Amino acid sequence: MLQTPGATACALLFRLLLLTALPTSSQGNHLGPTSRLRYSTFLDPSNVIFLHDFDLEAEIITFELQVRTAGWVGLGITNRYTRVGSDLVVGGVSPDGNVYFSDEHLVDEDALEEDGSQDAELLALTEDAVYTTMRFSRPFRSCDPHDQDITSDTVRVLAAYGPDATLKLDWECTFVKSIFLLQIVHPDDLDVPEDTIIHDLEITDFLIPEDDTTYACTFLPLPIVSKKHHIYKFEPKLVHHKETMVHHIVGYACGKASALPKGISDCYGAHPAFSLCSQVIVGWAVGGTSCHFPGDVGISTGTPLDPQWVRLEIHYSNFHSLPGVYDSSGIRVYLTAQLRKYDMGVLQLGFFTFPIHFIPPGAQSFTSYGLCKTKKFEEMNGAPVPNIQVCGYLLHTHLAGRTLQAVQYKNGTQLRTICKDDSYDFNLQETRDLPSRVAIKPGDELLVECHYQTLDCDSLTFRGASTVNEMCLIFLFYYPNNISSCMGYPDIIYMAHELGEEASDSMEGMMATNKVEWTPESIKKAEKACKEAQQTVIIKTIDELVENTTGWIPEIIPAPRGPCLESSRGKVAPAGFRAAPMALSGSSTATPRRLPLTALLFGQGAVSWLLATLWAGA
Repeated sequence: MLQTPGATACALLFRLLLLTALPTSSQGNHLGPTSRLRYSTFLDPSNVIFLHDFDLEAEIITFELQVRTAGWVGLGITNRYTRVGSDLVVGGVSPDGNVYFSDEHLVDEDALEEDGSQDAELLALTEDAVYTTMRFSRPFRSCDPHDQDITSDTVRVLAAYGPDATLKLDWECTFVKSIFLLQIVHPDDLDVPEDTIIHDLEITDFLIPEDDTTYACTFLPLPIVSKKHHIYKFEPKLVHHKETMVHHIVGYACGKASALPKGISDCYGAHPAFSLCSQVIVGWAVGGTSCHFPGDVGISTGTPLDPQWVRLEIHYSNFHSLPGVYDSSGIRVYLTAQLRKYDMGVLQLGFFTFPIHFIPPGAQSFTSYGLCKTKKFEEMNGAPVPNIQVCGYLLHTHLAGRTLQAVQYKNGTQLRTICKDDSYDFNLQETRDLPSRVAIKPGDELLVECHYQTLDCDSLTFRGASTVNEMCLIFLFYYPNNISSCMGYPDIIYMAHELGEEASDSMEGMMATNKVEWTPESIKKAEKACKEAQQTVIIKTIDELVENTTGWIPEIIPAPRGPCLESSRGKVAPAGFRAAPMALSGSSTATPRRLPLTALLFGQGAVSWLLATLWAGA
């Protein structure tokens, strides 16, 4: 996407640090103006930086925003559909050294209004010759209806600034970025073994076809080791092109006895051997980064029972039919002989990847379900199965997906929501940690629910490999490793009959959906039939043993919103107040108290400015 000169200038000027502090359990006793904040991520090519750190128990988050401006700065949360109602905390230092600070919200696309309850607490606000820096804290959930909640969902962070103290939004000087704020495991908290082996699973010099969708597969060996090792980390190895063409990369474990073809071919085309092996062991999707497992789990390799080969699958999306593009992307895995306590696997849940999955056009909301019944796990393994312990997850739909969740039941009673995202963003698909392990006992049922929106579609959307088709999948990272997938799909013949169409087999049922006149009423009728139809559940072990069972979709009871935190002081920091510890001498070149951090960021800013200038002149 091309940027206007104004937008480019804003990108060069803007450096964002968003930091969440680790407070103690008592409200208001959180980290101060100079506390170290750990998590960091580059938000875009102009080197906008995001850092954060948090304590889930305290439920108070601290942000820091640093902008190359002598004007106001603002940081808040917006939503997918409109910026009206966005939550924005703004502040700055006036020319006379006074600090102004306010918790506000957007009443239209460019007008701000102060919240009646001021729930943001100012910790520091400084200005020097380069940056205006604002640090403040706020609760995850305030009682102010104008404040957006901080949750385990994807959060769309809104940052803005102006050239002076005039509080007016210029959308060329704003940034919106989808971020998962509450990631549990920090890489710095985990040891890096000294005996680490790094191994790349990659396709080499593959000419990307000039087609919308390509699934390219090849078979690659895992490292040959003399004793058992654990894969404890993996990360994407991407070749950057003018356009993002790699949609996802998945590594499937292949059993020792697998007869594997050579070369690169279409995964699901004329050569069925290239679709062999279905046990997911590593995976990456657009927007994701590296995945570092918790310190007590790893993927086993190196024993006679472990896979020796991997089917590497790369999904390419070449929507503009660009010719002559070669790719060598893949996944890099990290192995160690320092064994973890548990052997981890990946359990694939959701709507079975079969064409009977359809979504009507013009739907404001349409829900699909995939059921998993664990009762057969013991029978299929031929031995008692211990409780499954889930430590992480990855959510996956395509462009129409809006929300996903996995819910656990026992004897028909809902136990918990294992994972969810009510603000799913196709461009941010990453492996996420659970705040605590979730135990799944034999006999429990698992239900995956996906919501879609197809207002921009004028024809049915079917399940399929293309990005413009759909999927409904959740991958659970768990131990001990014994089952690779457990997925369901509804009785399409029943659904066709409920829609007033004749059908005697699945093919006729699918054809019948094309005869339906899709209106809001028929969409709701199809959604109801999808939920009421009996589900066929397909279960596959890590040894490729497959069995079927059946079941019915249970009701999902929505989880209530957690308690909100009342503002203890009304207006935390009224506009125009003068904070003595942070006040400047009146000169814009005054040195802030946080000199080491400022010096570091000034150096980073200089490098970014130089790189951007060189790029602009290229």
